[in-house]
Amino acid sequence: MIEKSLIIDILQQHKNDCTRLMDILLDLHKIQNYMDKETISVLAEELDLSRAEIEETISFYHFFSLKPRGKYNIYLTDSITANMKNRKAILEAFERECGTKINNVTPDGLLGLYTTSCIGMNDQEPAAIINDVVFTNLTPYRVKELVKGMRAGEEIKDLIYENYGDGNNADPDVESMVSNNIRKKSIVLKKDYETYTFVKSGIKKYTPTEVIKEIENSNLRGRGGAGFPTGLKWRFGSQSQGEHRVIICNADEGEPGTFKDRVLLTEYPEMVFEGMTAAAYATGSDIGVLYLRYEYTYLLKFLKRILNEMRKKNFLGKNIGGIEGFDFDIRIQLGAGAYICGEESALIESMEGKRGEPRDKPPFPVEKGYLGYPTIVNNVETLVTAVKILQNGAKWYSGFGTNDSLGTKLLSISGDCKFPGIYEVEWGTPLTEVMEMCGAEDVQAIQVGGPSGMLVSLKDLSHLNSTQLMKWYKPSGMEVAERYIDRRLSYSDLPTGGSIIIFNNQRDLLGEVVMNFMEFFIEESCGSCSTCRNMPYVMKNKLQKILDGHGVKSDIEDLLSWGKTLKASRCGLGQTAGNPILSSIFNFRHLYEKHIQSLTEYDTVFNLENSVQTYQKFVHKEPVLFHLQ
Repeated sequence: MIEKSLIIDILQQHKNDCTRLMDILLDLHKIQNYMDKETISVLAEELDLSRAEIEETISFYHFFSLKPRGKYNIYLTDSITANMKNRKAILEAFERECGTKINNVTPDGLLGLYTTSCIGMNDQEPAAIINDVVFTNLTPYRVKELVKGMRAGEEIKDLIYENYGDGNNADPDVESMVSNNIRKKSIVLKKDYETYTFVKSGIKKYTPTEVIKEIENSNLRGRGGAGFPTGLKWRFGSQSQGEHRVIICNADEGEPGTFKDRVLLTEYPEMVFEGMTAAAYATGSDIGVLYLRYEYTYLLKFLKRILNEMRKKNFLGKNIGGIEGFDFDIRIQLGAGAYICGEESALIESMEGKRGEPRDKPPFPVEKGYLGYPTIVNNVETLVTAVKILQNGAKWYSGFGTNDSLGTKLLSISGDCKFPGIYEVEWGTPLTEVMEMCGAEDVQAIQVGGPSGMLVSLKDLSHLNSTQLMKWYKPSGMEVAERYIDRRLSYSDLPTGGSIIIFNNQRDLLGEVVMNFMEFFIEESCGSCSTCRNMPYVMKNKLQKILDGHGVKSDIEDLLSWGKTLKASRCGLGQTAGNPILSSIFNFRHLYEKHIQSLTEYDTVFNLENSVQTYQKFVHKEPVLFHLQ
């Protein structure tokens, strides 16, 4: 048990506020690495919570634990890109060198070895997090040396085997081997940003109403994937009544294949925080929170330093920029590993110290969000884009992109390509051009928007022109439509939060890719809705049946039908959890039909001998031959 005096001290640091339970648990995990029953009892008594309430929060997040973990804890990512880069060999090396299987702790309590979902390092896989330090481009030899160093008791940062990465990755408060891999810049990433321009002069140039009007005129849409108009969200928030108003920057980019926010937070943190400040000025908000995914803990000290520098310059705090009554400050809330917290209401629940389960709507966060206050939640990319718009004007911004999709989009490109990394392209860019940029060859398919997005066939795209027919899957309507244009990144064709994963013709799309994505959704479901809790598992089993050669035509129709059932889920995770299977059926149906026995409706094959093998194993019997008379 943690000494009670230490527990009390941590509680006092957080003012014994039960809504700060996430921070309290994070601090306690630094001391002991897990929560024992005695510590939980003290927390329950001091915070006036039940043990069940505390335990349900602990059990919800990947990086919390109710069981003892090791002195060194290794979290090896299980992303599809890691598997494409021979994660299997890395896992085998860790298990061999550690002397334990995955998701276990060594008998001496020194090493804990765990699997985890995507950690935002898809451009430099295989990767792992060890005691909050990121290790990229792992090899079996590097694993051997890492484990040898840990067994020798070395500091984990001393085991970094590559030079620090570029840009601020080499900052004394970061010192990470992570690389930015910025491959293409446009209006957002272009280094023409004068730090804190808006806070210095913009707040004196614009009234709050004028700021909102400028963002509305730009037609800026949210860059998290949903594409809700940013100016409209700010206007709604400014009109909602409450004792406080809250600005939240959603930096919980958990969609597999996405890592653009990692780069923005590393290289453009001032622009992120100024975007939050501009939103606060426009909406009359006084509370700001950056919700940072736990996997990016290595950036925490650096980001806190930037915030302190802003406070010293009066760009945060009381009467910002000399504007009487403009009081606004930002704190950083670490998550603890949960994909669902990318959904804005689940994120707010997490900020309040609870399980990250989505809320029923209405009310929407702009009406009643964090602690019941009107809350505006914006994506990292949305906020930095807003800063550029306020710097250059809505008219300037309208010169980029297409009529229905203005501006640019940051893409996180990974997979089978020569140059994985960050690409800023104008909306409307054809996928064929994106493939040329990143050096992708022999392309079989592209996953646009991560697992929750769409698996697009490139067999036709490689030679498609404006007169050729292409069938595509429309996620919102479940129907097949006809288009006579090349596939383009836009809200009217291929919307995306930014993840682009490329697969060449050597990849097993169903057994390797779709199966990995379905396992991801099963792992990350909060379990609140019966649809999301059950259907992805059922659909995965049906897919496995097909891959095992026991599928029939009706199995494909079942999958399509069950995908519709998932639309009843109350949040985006559940509603899109079937997309890996659904979009692959629409665009790669021939792969399914290749595996099924025939186009008959029923499975009439039954092998009795195979079916009793499991029974024979457990009763230790020799194989028995059955003969049907």
